[in-house]
Amino acid sequence: MINTFYSFSFITLITILTATSVDLKAMQQESERKWLAGDHHIHSRYSVGWDNDSTPPSPIIAGDAIYPIPMNALMAKRYGLSWMVSTDHGGPNHSKVNLELAYPELLSSREAVPEVIQFYGMEFDTPGADHSSLIIPHTHDESERLYDIESQFNKREPFPRDRSWDTEPRMLEALDFMKTMESRPVVIANHPSRSAEGLGEYGLYDPAEFRDWNDKAPDIAVGMAGAPGHQAATISPDSSFRERPRGSYGRFPTMGGFDQMTARLGGLWDSMLGEGRRWWITANSDSHVHWKEGGADFWPGEYSKTYVYAQKNHDDILNGIREGRVFVTLGDLISELYITVEGGHHTAEIGGAIHVSPGQDIEVTIRFKEPESENAWGQKPSVSRVDLIIGEVSGPVTDRDTDSNPSTKVLQRFYPEDWKEEKAYKVIRFTLPKLNNSSYIRIRGTNGVELEPEVDEIGENPWADLWFYSNPIFIEID
Repeated sequence: MINTFYSFSFITLITILTATSVDLKAMQQESERKWLAGDHHIHSRYSVGWDNDSTPPSPIIAGDAIYPIPMNALMAKRYGLSWMVSTDHGGPNHSKVNLELAYPELLSSREAVPEVIQFYGMEFDTPGADHSSLIIPHTHDESERLYDIESQFNKREPFPRDRSWDTEPRMLEALDFMKTMESRPVVIANHPSRSAEGLGEYGLYDPAEFRDWNDKAPDIAVGMAGAPGHQAATISPDSSFRERPRGSYGRFPTMGGFDQMTARLGGLWDSMLGEGRRWWITANSDSHVHWKEGGADFWPGEYSKTYVYAQKNHDDILNGIREGRVFVTLGDLISELYITVEGGHHTAEIGGAIHVSPGQDIEVTIRFKEPESENAWGQKPSVSRVDLIIGEVSGPVTDRDTDSNPSTKVLQRFYPEDWKEEKAYKVIRFTLPKLNNSSYIRIRGTNGVELEPEVDEIGENPWADLWFYSNPIFIEID
């Protein structure tokens, strides 16, 4: 009996200590997290051109994007980024270009610019779709993992061209393959409406396709670029403005620099969130050639930033993206954003969820910070308005092409007179109306006067029309 008692007590003690250790570790991890700006869509000189006079076509280094990976990393550092992903797109047998040329240069870049956490990845030529950022976890075999995916599933990989590689079911096969990996990658759909012919008239991406991805691999296919790259397309090398569309959206324009799938209130993004999907948005540069050299692009971090709440290491940054601890901003409108939802002694922040009883009081606190220094255009923009957006979560839709959530609305608009200055932060406090249905909230803000983001005009100044968006917090009514 004594031995049994001591054995039981020892096991119980170990269990308690282990649980406590895990809790303390989680608390320490949380305390060490901070907002880290980054960019998940950056091209190097290994986004190649192709010499089609040879068989198979041979790669022309710097034939599309022109900069070495260390150059991209140095510019990312200059413009305040803590992390980046090198994402070269493919072509015939490009998997060898990535493996034999791009990856060794990435390793050199990590040594040359250690201040920037650098991920290995690619802009996946997505089967049955457009392009996606494929972010590979930082492991000892990361190069082989990308090679495995690109060589087997990238739709432009085979020569001669094989149209059977370019189908939506093949992308689901690719996701199934990624699910077999011990460390799973992340897939983010890039410029989702660039091929759209009109508002709600989708092209290479459509709502059902995103739902299929997310159903197949919810911890891999986690979202889309809310703000696409190529935002400098309207700027000439002499800093004048030229008659080109923001984001190179030559069919249906961006809206406040954001893709219609994100910018349209109650649109596709809200429809996905209304199902309870953890479908996050990001922003990126899609950097190929800088605008001062005649290109359409900003340097990584020069204009668009994706902020992830994380420790400064590969694992926690990727975890933050996967879990939606993300907000995005254009033109350095803000540099920090904290949203806290409190109810029933529970709290949740960006990307999280809170469980409350029907009709319970729910308090929302919004804190944001504007950078102290000028942005890359020599401006110090200020936030003129913050919108609190709410929508109901009603579960799966019956029509998988649904791209609207009629319950979504701007619950409250806040202006400078509505917030308080608390040290370096602007603070807004608001009590939600008593909720009886599960919902989500999200925040956006602007330096302008448009109540809703309007379509961007050809040749407009992207620095004059700035927005930031948070990812949602879910409020689950039990």
